[in-house]
This record gives sequence, structure tokens and C-alpha cells, in this order.
Amino acid sequence: MRIERVETIPYAVPFREPYVTARGRLERREMVLLRVRTSEGAEGLGEAVPLSLRGGATLAEVERALSDAAARLVGLELDTGSEPALDLAIATFLELARPKRLPPPAAAALECAIFDLAAKADGKPLWRLLGAERAAPVRCNATLVAGSPEEVADQARAWAAQGFRTFKLKLGAGDDVAVVRAVRDAVGADGRIRVDANEAWSVRDAERVLAELESLGVELAEQPVGGLRALARLARSSAVPLAADEAVNSVADAHRARQRRACAYVTAKLSKVGGIGAAHAIAEVIPTYLSSALDGPVGIAAAAHAAQIIPDPGVDHGLATQRLFADTVAARECALDGPLLSAPEGPGLGVEIDDGALDRARLA
Repeated sequence: MRIERVETIPYAVPFREPYVTARGRLERREMVLLRVRTSEGAEGLGEAVPLSLRGGATLAEVERALSDAAARLVGLELDTGSEPALDLAIATFLELARPKRLPPPAAAALECAIFDLAAKADGKPLWRLLGAERAAPVRCNATLVAGSPEEVADQARAWAAQGFRTFKLKLGAGDDVAVVRAVRDAVGADGRIRVDANEAWSVRDAERVLAELESLGVELAEQPVGGLRALARLARSSAVPLAADEAVNSVADAHRARQRRACAYVTAKLSKVGGIGAAHAIAEVIPTYLSSALDGPVGIAAAAHAAQIIPDPGVDHGLATQRLFADTVAARECALDGPLLSAPEGPGLGVEIDDGALDRARLA
């Protein structure tokens, strides 16, 4: 199987409603689609979601890095008969990614496209290539955007009507305790509530707010403060379990977090940590749930497959964000049945791109 062509396509998909957090407001999500085509007509897909609101590489920087690395695939022969397809895919990815120090979103996209091709060449769904014996639907939380207590409670009721029982609230931009109380009233005692302040609080503020939230039954608090040192300090004084997001971007970070007892969980976004292999390595160190970086259909499918090999963290994953978008560039993508996300059937990722929709979404 010879790789004949690679293409990077920046595109944007609008949200149904603006996505608002303590870090800012987004009207649409910009990302880069990677398409790798072979002489046999197979196509490998990857997707890079720049995390520029977090201080990461910009869309242009991610596209340049991804385009440069992917171009080195052209002409490569992937002889899947000579060694196991997964071993070949990993070796190919490492050869291309390591010397270049790719931004994590670009690395995630490159790894995904190579894995997609390898699984298709082997005639297997990606989850099976990764080593899972079976694929089960991934149970997901609802993702609510920041707003007034009444607005957020209304969002919670709408998600609950779709069958969701875990609700992630974006805090740090208003009366946090009132927001959580309103959602608790809306979803009842059985609803699970997790909060995410995106590093908006100081340790002192986090201690105060989390102490007030204890009686409201908060499942966990995601990255309430910035950095592992502050997270570890907060973990010693708060009864609410903590999850690291921005503070853990690699397996080395995960080891540091465990040594400092900074968190009970890590949430791994593939575009944040650099792909499926990196997320799996982190999950071997600390209980890890996968989250969306507001990915498009390729990124969500990659995470749905990755979830099949991630040890069960005991909490819901955060991958139901396709419900937030007003459009898609996929003709076939993950199915979302209430809170249950299922990877598409078929070899590889199972995602098929709608070329007309992609053309409309393409960025200049």
C-alpha cells in the first residue's frame, strides 16, 4: 500500500449557541482535517483541534506543522503483511513525529490518520486494531455552557430530557454556587454534577467555593486552579475530588500529579495530549476520562475508539459535544443515543466525509 497524496484542510463548524466559558466565547470551532490517500484508494483521516484559547499553537501553526509532517508520508510503502499493522502504524508515526516535535493537535491528527489507514488495510475497526476485544457504547456527560443560573438550569433540563444523568458545568464566570444549586434543583438528587472552572480560581477562592458546593453533591471539580502545585495544595484541603486538565498534558505530567497526590482523575483530550497512544499512557498512571476539545467528527470518532482501551475510570467521559454543533462535515460519524456514544461501524475509524459540506466549511 503506497501513500500517494496528503491534504490538510482548515475548516470551521458553527455552534448552535455560543460556547461560553471562563476563558472566553466561541461562535464556531476551527480545526484542520488531514486526508491521506493510498494507491489502492484507501483514505486515512485525522483531525487537529488547535487549543489557542489555552495558549497553544494557532490554527495556522498547527496546519503548517501537520502539512510538513504529513508530506513526508508521500511515497511511503506500508507493507502491512510484513509485521502487525499496529506495530507498523506506531513505528511510522514515531518516525515522523519525534524529530519534528509536533504541536500536540498535529501529532494527534497524524497518528489518527496512520492508525485509520492501518486498520483499513487490516480490515478491522480501529478499536480492534488497538487491542480491544469488543466495542461498547461510551457513556458521556452533558456539557453546559456558562450563563445565569436560570439559563444553565434550562440547559440541564434539555440534556436530561435526552437521557443524560451527568452534567458538566462551566464555572468561574458568575455566581458559581447559585448556578450549581439551580442545576441541582433541575436534575434532582440522582443527577451527577461536575464543575469545571478552567483555572479561573485562586486556591483560596476554590477552597471557599468547593466547601459551599459539598452539600450539593458535586462529583468532581475539573482544573479549578492553575498548575499541579496549586492543585495539590487544594487537594489537601477539599473533600471534592479533583481532576486535572490543563495541568496534565503528558505521561510525565501524570507521574508528577500522582507523586504530588494532586488529583483523583485526569481528563485527556487527544488534541491536548498528542493522540491515542499518549492518552492511553496517561490512563495507565491515573484514572482518566476522555474529553472532547470540541472536536469535529474525526476527533470524536478517534476518542470513541480510544475509550475502548482506556481502563474504566468509574466516571462518564466527556465526548457528547457533537450535539453542540449546528452542522457537520461527515456523511457518517459516531451515533449519539442519549448519553451513549458509539463509533461508526466498518474498518478504521468508520467516518466518511461529506465533500460538499466540507467545501462549505472550508476556511480560506
